[in-house]
Amino acid sequence: MNKYTIEQRVQIIKIYYQNNESVRETFRALREFYGRNNRPVESTIRRLVNKFESSGTVTDTKVPVRQRNARSEANIAAVNESVRENPNLSIPRRSQELGISQTSTWRILRKDLGLHPYKIQLTQELKPNDHSLRRRFADWALEQLEVDANFGKKIIFSDEAHFWLNGFVNKQNCRIWGESNPQQIQQLPIHPEKLTVWCGLWSGGIIGPFFFKNDARATVTVNGIRYTAMINQFLFPKIDDIDADDIWFQQDDATCHTANATINLLKEKFGESIISRKGPVNWPKNLE
Repeated sequence: MNKYTIEQRVQIIKIYYQNNESVRETFRALREFYGRNNRPVESTIRRLVNKFESSGTVTDTKVPVRQRNARSEANIAAVNESVRENPNLSIPRRSQELGISQTSTWRILRKDLGLHPYKIQLTQELKPNDHSLRRRFADWALEQLEVDANFGKKIIFSDEAHFWLNGFVNKQNCRIWGESNPQQIQQLPIHPEKLTVWCGLWSGGIIGPFFFKNDARATVTVNGIRYTAMINQFLFPKIDDIDADDIWFQQDDATCHTANATINLLKEKFGESIISRKGPVNWPKNLE
Protein backbone atom coordinates (compact mmCIF):
# COMPACT_ATOMS: atom_id res chain seq x y z
CA MET A 1 0.00 0.00 0.00
CA ASN A 2 3.05 2.30 0.01
CA LYS A 3 2.24 3.68 -3.44
CA TYR A 4 -1.07 5.15 -2.28
CA THR A 5 -1.07 8.50 -0.49
CA ILE A 6 -2.88 9.14 2.78
CA GLU A 7 -5.62 11.05 0.85
CA GLN A 8 -6.11 8.11 -1.50
CA ARG A 9 -6.36 5.65 1.37
CA VAL A 10 -8.95 7.82 3.11
CA GLN A 11 -10.93 7.96 -0.15
CA ILE A 12 -10.88 4.17 -0.45
CA ILE A 13 -12.18 3.79 3.12
CA LYS A 14 -15.00 6.28 2.44
CA ILE A 15 -16.04 4.48 -0.75
CA TYR A 16 -15.95 1.16 1.13
CA TYR A 17 -18.47 2.35 3.74
CA GLN A 18 -20.56 4.14 1.11
CA ASN A 19 -20.94 0.77 -0.67
CA ASN A 20 -22.30 -1.13 2.33
CA GLU A 21 -18.85 -2.37 3.37
CA SER A 22 -18.51 -4.51 0.27
CA VAL A 23 -15.00 -5.07 -1.05
CA ARG A 24 -16.35 -6.09 -4.48
CA GLU A 25 -18.48 -2.95 -4.88
CA THR A 26 -15.60 -0.78 -3.66
CA PHE A 27 -13.34 -2.35 -6.26
CA ARG A 28 -15.87 -1.53 -8.98
CA ALA A 29 -16.41 2.03 -7.76
CA LEU A 30 -12.68 2.78 -7.80
CA ARG A 31 -12.59 2.31 -11.58
CA GLU A 32 -13.97 5.83 -11.95
CA PHE A 33 -10.91 7.30 -10.18
CA TYR A 34 -8.07 4.97 -11.18
CA GLY A 35 -9.18 3.40 -14.43
CA ARG A 36 -9.61 -0.27 -15.10
CA ASN A 37 -5.98 -1.36 -14.71
CA ASN A 38 -4.55 1.04 -12.06
CA ARG A 39 -7.16 0.67 -9.32
CA PRO A 40 -6.27 -1.20 -6.08
CA VAL A 41 -7.01 -4.92 -6.18
CA GLU A 42 -9.46 -6.45 -3.72
CA SER A 43 -6.72 -7.85 -1.44
CA THR A 44 -5.25 -4.36 -1.07
CA ILE A 45 -8.66 -2.91 -0.23
CA ARG A 46 -9.24 -5.66 2.31
CA ARG A 47 -5.85 -5.08 4.03
CA LEU A 48 -6.49 -1.33 4.17
CA VAL A 49 -9.92 -1.85 5.74
CA ASN A 50 -8.58 -4.35 8.28
CA LYS A 51 -5.80 -1.94 9.24
CA PHE A 52 -8.23 0.94 9.67
CA GLU A 53 -10.71 -1.10 11.74
CA SER A 54 -8.02 -2.60 13.97
CA SER A 55 -5.84 0.47 14.53
CA GLY A 56 -8.04 3.44 13.59
CA THR A 57 -5.45 4.74 11.13
CA VAL A 58 -4.46 4.27 7.50
CA THR A 59 -0.83 5.30 7.91
CA ASP A 60 1.93 2.72 7.64
CA THR A 61 3.48 1.34 10.84
CA LYS A 62 7.04 2.52 11.18
CA VAL A 63 9.51 -0.32 10.93
CA PRO A 64 12.17 0.00 13.64
CA VAL A 65 15.49 0.80 12.06
CA ARG A 66 18.51 -0.95 13.47
CA GLN A 67 20.80 1.62 14.98
CA ARG A 68 24.30 2.04 13.69
CA ASN A 69 26.83 -0.26 15.29
CA ALA A 70 28.55 1.74 18.03
CA ARG A 71 31.51 -0.66 18.19
CA SER A 72 33.60 1.48 15.89
CA GLU A 73 37.38 1.67 16.05
CA ALA A 74 37.14 5.11 17.67
CA ASN A 75 34.76 3.90 20.39
CA ILE A 76 36.83 0.78 21.05
CA ALA A 77 39.92 2.96 21.46
CA ALA A 78 38.01 5.31 23.78
CA VAL A 79 36.81 2.46 25.99
CA ASN A 80 40.29 0.95 26.07
CA GLU A 81 41.81 4.27 27.16
CA SER A 82 39.07 4.68 29.79
CA VAL A 83 39.89 1.28 31.27
CA ARG A 84 43.60 2.10 31.38
CA GLU A 85 42.89 5.31 33.30
CA ASN A 86 40.37 3.78 35.73
CA PRO A 87 39.72 0.00 35.65
CA ASN A 88 37.34 0.27 38.65
CA LEU A 89 34.69 2.38 36.90
CA SER A 90 31.26 0.75 36.53
CA ILE A 91 29.71 0.18 33.09
CA PRO A 92 26.87 2.73 33.64
CA ARG A 93 29.34 5.44 34.73
CA ARG A 94 31.85 4.61 31.97
CA SER A 95 29.02 4.60 29.42
CA GLN A 96 27.86 8.02 30.63
CA GLU A 97 31.33 9.54 30.47
CA LEU A 98 32.05 8.20 26.98
CA GLY A 99 28.61 8.88 25.49
CA ILE A 100 28.24 5.23 24.41
CA SER A 101 25.27 3.05 25.31
CA GLN A 102 25.71 0.60 28.17
CA THR A 103 25.10 -2.37 25.87
CA SER A 104 27.75 -1.23 23.39
CA THR A 105 30.17 -0.47 26.22
CA TRP A 106 29.68 -3.98 27.64
CA ARG A 107 30.18 -5.58 24.22
CA ILE A 108 33.35 -3.59 23.59
CA LEU A 109 34.75 -4.58 26.99
CA ARG A 110 33.94 -8.27 26.60
CA LYS A 111 34.08 -9.01 22.88
CA ASP A 112 36.47 -6.45 21.43
CA LEU A 113 38.90 -5.95 24.32
CA GLY A 114 38.51 -9.45 25.81
CA LEU A 115 38.23 -8.14 29.37
CA HIS A 116 36.46 -9.79 32.31
CA PRO A 117 34.87 -8.26 35.43
CA TYR A 118 36.71 -9.49 38.51
CA LYS A 119 35.45 -9.10 42.07
CA ILE A 120 37.57 -7.68 44.85
CA GLN A 121 38.64 -10.17 47.52
CA LEU A 122 38.36 -9.33 51.19
CA THR A 123 41.18 -10.61 53.42
CA GLN A 124 42.25 -10.01 56.98
CA GLU A 125 44.38 -6.97 57.59
CA LEU A 126 47.99 -7.81 58.45
CA LYS A 127 50.07 -5.74 60.81
CA PRO A 128 53.81 -5.21 60.19
CA ASN A 129 54.79 -7.84 62.79
CA ASP A 130 52.31 -10.46 61.55
CA HIS A 131 54.55 -11.60 58.69
CA SER A 132 57.51 -12.41 60.90
CA LEU A 133 55.29 -14.17 63.45
CA ARG A 134 53.75 -16.32 60.74
CA ARG A 135 57.16 -17.21 59.35
CA ARG A 136 58.41 -18.12 62.84
CA PHE A 137 55.41 -20.38 63.45
CA ALA A 138 55.77 -22.03 60.02
CA ASP A 139 59.46 -22.77 60.67
CA TRP A 140 58.58 -24.24 64.08
CA ALA A 141 55.85 -26.45 62.55
CA LEU A 142 58.26 -27.71 59.87
CA GLU A 143 60.80 -28.62 62.55
CA GLN A 144 58.16 -30.61 64.43
CA LEU A 145 57.21 -32.47 61.24
CA GLU A 146 60.84 -33.40 60.66
CA VAL A 147 60.94 -34.99 64.11
CA ASP A 148 57.49 -36.57 63.87
CA ALA A 149 55.81 -36.96 60.48
CA ASN A 150 52.43 -37.41 62.22
CA PHE A 151 52.74 -34.21 64.21
CA GLY A 152 49.99 -32.47 62.24
CA LYS A 153 47.57 -35.27 63.05
CA LYS A 154 47.97 -34.67 66.78
CA ILE A 155 46.70 -31.08 66.79
CA ILE A 156 43.14 -30.26 67.81
CA PHE A 157 42.20 -27.06 65.97
CA SER A 158 39.37 -25.21 67.69
CA ASP A 159 37.24 -22.12 67.23
CA GLU A 160 33.76 -20.66 67.69
CA ALA A 161 31.30 -19.52 65.03
CA HIS A 162 28.18 -17.38 65.23
CA PHE A 163 24.95 -18.46 63.53
CA TRP A 164 22.20 -15.87 63.08
CA LEU A 165 18.76 -17.21 63.99
CA ASN A 166 16.56 -14.61 62.30
CA GLY A 167 17.13 -15.84 58.75
CA PHE A 168 18.28 -13.81 55.78
CA VAL A 169 16.50 -12.59 52.63
CA ASN A 170 18.58 -11.64 49.61
CA LYS A 171 16.53 -8.85 48.03
CA GLN A 172 18.41 -9.22 44.75
CA ASN A 173 17.16 -12.80 44.32
CA CYS A 174 13.66 -12.33 45.76
CA ARG A 175 10.88 -11.17 43.44
CA ILE A 176 7.09 -11.19 44.01
CA TRP A 177 5.01 -11.28 40.82
CA GLY A 178 1.57 -9.66 40.84
CA GLU A 179 -0.68 -7.13 39.17
CA SER A 180 0.03 -4.62 41.92
CA ASN A 181 2.79 -4.07 44.47
CA PRO A 182 1.98 -6.18 47.57
CA GLN A 183 4.17 -3.85 49.67
CA GLN A 184 5.56 -6.89 51.47
CA ILE A 185 8.20 -6.22 54.10
CA GLN A 186 10.33 -8.30 56.43
CA GLN A 187 10.73 -6.97 59.94
CA LEU A 188 14.17 -7.47 61.46
CA PRO A 189 15.16 -6.80 65.06
CA ILE A 190 17.83 -4.19 65.72
CA HIS A 191 19.88 -6.79 67.58
CA PRO A 192 19.18 -10.17 65.92
CA GLU A 193 19.56 -13.30 68.01
CA LYS A 194 22.58 -15.46 67.33
CA LEU A 195 23.90 -18.81 68.53
CA THR A 196 27.58 -19.35 69.30
CA VAL A 197 28.95 -22.83 68.63
CA TRP A 198 32.37 -24.23 69.55
CA CYS A 199 33.96 -27.12 67.68
CA GLY A 200 37.30 -28.94 67.65
CA LEU A 201 38.73 -30.64 64.58
CA TRP A 202 41.61 -33.09 64.35
CA SER A 203 42.66 -36.19 62.44
CA GLY A 204 40.57 -38.39 64.74
CA GLY A 205 37.34 -36.57 63.88
CA ILE A 206 35.22 -33.73 65.21
CA ILE A 207 34.92 -32.81 68.88
CA GLY A 208 31.60 -31.12 69.40
CA PRO A 209 29.68 -29.12 68.54
CA PHE A 210 29.12 -27.33 71.82
CA PHE A 211 26.32 -24.75 71.97
CA PHE A 212 26.74 -21.87 74.39
CA LYS A 213 23.49 -21.62 76.36
CA ASN A 214 22.60 -20.71 79.91
CA ASP A 215 20.65 -22.81 82.44
CA ALA A 216 17.38 -21.61 80.87
CA ARG A 217 18.60 -22.94 77.48
CA ALA A 218 18.78 -19.41 76.08
CA THR A 219 21.67 -18.50 73.78
CA VAL A 220 24.52 -16.54 75.33
CA THR A 221 27.75 -14.97 74.15
CA VAL A 222 31.17 -16.34 75.04
CA ASN A 223 33.21 -14.89 77.88
CA GLY A 224 36.06 -16.21 80.01
CA ILE A 225 33.82 -17.90 82.59
CA ARG A 226 31.67 -19.67 79.99
CA TYR A 227 34.69 -20.70 77.94
CA THR A 228 36.52 -22.26 80.89
CA ALA A 229 33.27 -23.98 81.92
CA MET A 230 33.06 -25.49 78.44
CA ILE A 231 36.67 -26.71 78.73
CA ASN A 232 36.07 -28.34 82.11
CA GLN A 233 32.65 -29.82 81.47
CA PHE A 234 32.83 -30.68 77.77
CA LEU A 235 36.33 -30.64 76.27
CA PHE A 236 38.27 -32.45 79.00
CA PRO A 237 35.82 -35.40 79.21
CA LYS A 238 36.04 -35.73 75.42
CA ILE A 239 39.84 -35.75 75.60
CA ASP A 240 39.69 -38.50 78.22
CA ASP A 241 37.47 -40.56 75.93
CA ILE A 242 39.92 -40.16 73.06
CA ASP A 243 42.76 -41.58 75.16
CA ALA A 244 45.40 -40.40 72.67
CA ASP A 245 49.01 -39.52 73.46
CA ASP A 246 50.83 -36.30 72.64
CA ILE A 247 47.74 -34.29 71.78
CA TRP A 248 48.24 -30.60 71.04
CA PHE A 249 45.50 -28.01 71.47
CA GLN A 250 45.20 -24.90 69.26
CA GLN A 251 43.06 -21.81 69.71
CA ASP A 252 43.09 -18.25 68.34
CA ASP A 253 43.75 -15.04 70.22
CA ALA A 254 40.21 -14.25 71.38
CA THR A 255 40.21 -12.58 74.80
CA CYS A 256 38.37 -15.44 76.49
CA HIS A 257 40.97 -17.88 75.06
CA THR A 258 44.04 -16.02 76.23
CA ALA A 259 42.94 -15.07 79.75
CA ASN A 260 45.41 -16.28 82.40
CA ALA A 261 42.76 -18.51 83.98
CA THR A 262 42.10 -20.18 80.61
CA ILE A 263 45.77 -20.76 79.77
CA ASN A 264 46.46 -22.18 83.25
CA LEU A 265 43.49 -24.51 82.97
CA LEU A 266 44.62 -25.80 79.56
CA LYS A 267 48.13 -26.43 80.89
CA GLU A 268 46.69 -28.76 83.52
CA LYS A 269 45.53 -31.09 80.71
CA PHE A 270 47.93 -30.42 77.80
CA GLY A 271 51.06 -29.22 79.60
CA GLU A 272 53.32 -27.45 77.14
CA SER A 273 51.41 -28.78 74.13
CA ILE A 274 49.34 -25.66 73.63
CA ILE A 275 49.36 -23.45 70.54
CA SER A 276 47.90 -20.13 71.59
CA ARG A 277 48.83 -16.55 72.25
CA LYS A 278 50.22 -16.42 75.78
CA GLY A 279 50.78 -20.17 75.50
CA PRO A 280 53.98 -22.22 75.23
CA VAL A 281 53.80 -21.95 71.42
CA ASN A 282 52.49 -18.67 70.01
CA TRP A 283 49.63 -18.81 67.48
CA PRO A 284 50.21 -15.91 65.07
CA LYS A 285 47.44 -13.35 65.00
CA ASN A 286 45.24 -13.28 61.88
CA LEU A 287 46.48 -16.71 60.75
CA GLU A 288 42.91 -18.04 60.23
